Amino acid sequence: MTGSEPAPAEQPLLSVVKGDPTAEELAAVTAVVLSLGSSPDAAPAKPGVRHWIRRQQLQLAPRPGPGSWKRSRG
Repeated sequence: MTGSEPAPAEQPLLSVVKGDPTAEELAAVTAVVLSLGSSPDAAPAKPGVRHWIRRQQLQLAPRPGPGSWKRSRG
């Protein structure tokens, strides 16, 4: 490619086919579309120390009895 050749045109990320959105509306839609393409952060495999401290503060320790398996989930 030499300096006199035009650069290839890039395809737009979005195109408006109906209506007349404002710049703010286009920015909001673009942000949402771009966030959908990103990979979500992986959740920790096991609860951290903070989780267990919070359960203790709320007195959510497992207790024997009916439905105890539900409360033991964490």
